[in-house]
Amino acid sequence: MSKTIITSFRRYEKKYFLTKEQYGLFRQSTAPFVSADEYGKYSICNIYYDTDDYRLIRASLEKPVYKEKLRVRSYGVPGPDDRVFAEIKKKYDGVVYKRRITMTDAAAESFLRVIRCSESRNQIAAELEYFQQFYKTKPKAFIAYDREAFKGNENPELRITFDTNLRYRLDRLSLREGDDGRALIDGDLILMEIKIPESCPLWLCNQLSELKIQPVSFSKYGTCYKKFILGNNHQSLKKEMRLSA
Repeated sequence: MSKTIITSFRRYEKKYFLTKEQYGLFRQSTAPFVSADEYGKYSICNIYYDTDDYRLIRASLEKPVYKEKLRVRSYGVPGPDDRVFAEIKKKYDGVVYKRRITMTDAAAESFLRVIRCSESRNQIAAELEYFQQFYKTKPKAFIAYDREAFKGNENPELRITFDTNLRYRLDRLSLREGDDGRALIDGDLILMEIKIPESCPLWLCNQLSELKIQPVSFSKYGTCYKKFILGNNHQSLKKEMRLSA
């Protein structure tokens, strides 16, 4: 989406649920310190990959020191020649690391079936290929949301995002199939994420404290798994888990 494509991130990420009232007050109080993202509001679409027994998300929900996930992301619904991001997201000891490459959606689907990418290989592509050779993951869930993003005026690496209309589907697992889906959470809630390389600036800490906004432990894919996958497929999942033990 950005004109300068960043392929590697290292940062801290915190999540918060806001009411519409809290959102309005927070936006008003932080307006002098942040500027809107150059793209304004946009939709983000994701295909999450996992093993047949959902090994990755089951491990993640146990809150280990280290965890990882694989997804393909687009900004809006991609056309045949639009670029998407195939990315590995890792979290170790509270720090989030993201490694990603870009290609067309069709190329990403082929590449993640452990078919070599036709484009030039690099270190991140090799990491993705190794990941797939080890886990052999497949598309398991589509999750999308509408995002409004801001960056810090003094530190542009500080990002504050607000996600609404979180939605999912468990069929039509392709980004080219549209961005529709069923509600993932209460539609009145707004998911705020604060992403920063180092410590939180004082003005931001003060606003969070004054408005009594507390961090939450929340995973979009984890919530989808617990609410809509695990319950619907309990017996089959138990069988898969026994076979993989």
